[in-house]
Amino acid sequence: MTLKVGVIGGGQLARMMIPAAINLGLDIRVLAETEGMSAALAASEVGDYRDLDTVLAFAETVDVVTFDHEHVPQPVLRALVERGVEVHPGPDALQYAQDKIDMRARLTELGLPVPAWAAVETEDELQQFIDAHGGAAVVKTARGGYDGKGVRVVRAAHEATDWFTALAEDARGGALLAEELVDFSRELAQLVARRPSGDIAAWPVVETLQRDGVCVEVIAPAPASAPAADEHTDAGASTVEANGTAAARHGRHLASPASADLVERAEQLGRAIAEGLGVTGVLAVEIFEASDGRLLVNELAMRPHNSGHFSIDGSTTSQFEQHLRAVLDLPLGDTSPFAPWSVMVNILGGPQDGPLDSRYGAALAAEPTAKIHNYGKDPRPGRKVGHVTVTGDRLDDVLQRARAAAAHFA
Repeated sequence: MTLKVGVIGGGQLARMMIPAAINLGLDIRVLAETEGMSAALAASEVGDYRDLDTVLAFAETVDVVTFDHEHVPQPVLRALVERGVEVHPGPDALQYAQDKIDMRARLTELGLPVPAWAAVETEDELQQFIDAHGGAAVVKTARGGYDGKGVRVVRAAHEATDWFTALAEDARGGALLAEELVDFSRELAQLVARRPSGDIAAWPVVETLQRDGVCVEVIAPAPASAPAADEHTDAGASTVEANGTAAARHGRHLASPASADLVERAEQLGRAIAEGLGVTGVLAVEIFEASDGRLLVNELAMRPHNSGHFSIDGSTTSQFEQHLRAVLDLPLGDTSPFAPWSVMVNILGGPQDGPLDSRYGAALAAEPTAKIHNYGKDPRPGRKVGHVTVTGDRLDDVLQRARAAAAHFA
């Protein structure tokens, strides 16, 4: 009897689960928001993921429900569980991915390292936080926001007046999340997968490059150290990047992987969060490596994540196959790399004069070792429309080839 996995959300993450499901002989079905989305190949239904009847009807056709995103409302999630539907990750875990203040509070309760933070309901409270933390703060909307949206750096409370006004006009009210402006040397990401029975598997920690709040590159595994000062770009004026003094990394990279100590600390952090929050499926932990060497949790994603796309071509078990194994409570796969280095470069925006496949001839001829992943999206400035991955023995060579391959689609 074929196992049926239902994915709520029809974006590129659901799309990239399809090959893994086919290889495992699974029946994968997608509840897409609209026609023609990235995961249209498996979109068995189109409907509103916020509508309980729609989601319940979809859930009745599958053995387990999982997600392409974390936006399904809590009442809908809890109604599924009450009806006996297998939901992974479940609502008790997803609440911490849906609300940043709840997430910060829970991680603090668990004794896990996070930036200094406060929930602020008024401009006066925000100004007090700013004054107590060096004259600046990162302010985030508690709910929603991704790829740098819903995040800004402020040096005076009035710079968030519009957000406080929006809260006041919202019947639910609420607060904004204020965080210290972390002095960090680079950004890392730790991916782990946990099955309902408790087993956990982890990939080695990776380094991510963010530009204007959007992930641009991922290096797996993370190199040995942060770049020299002249390789940084001051990110003080941008969104997610602004949570630190030097976030972008452009120049040389050391050719050895990160220390065993850093790798172990990052993995233990990922494991502790997965267990402490009860996450099932893939968990991505975005991490600041502070200038003093501390690791601080920035954001969480309870699903496959951009920082794990390298694993499709670079790991024995990809994050997408692992996620399917985990939500079905099947034994988890080996996460060993195929090569010493993997570099993933996002294709942002895409060509202005046609679809991605119009550039295949030149790109494939010039970079035959590159693996190209097309999300089936129309080009649009800043939009993630695909990615390329290159693996190899020398990091500088792999970086050059991955960047060159991605440049064909600009």
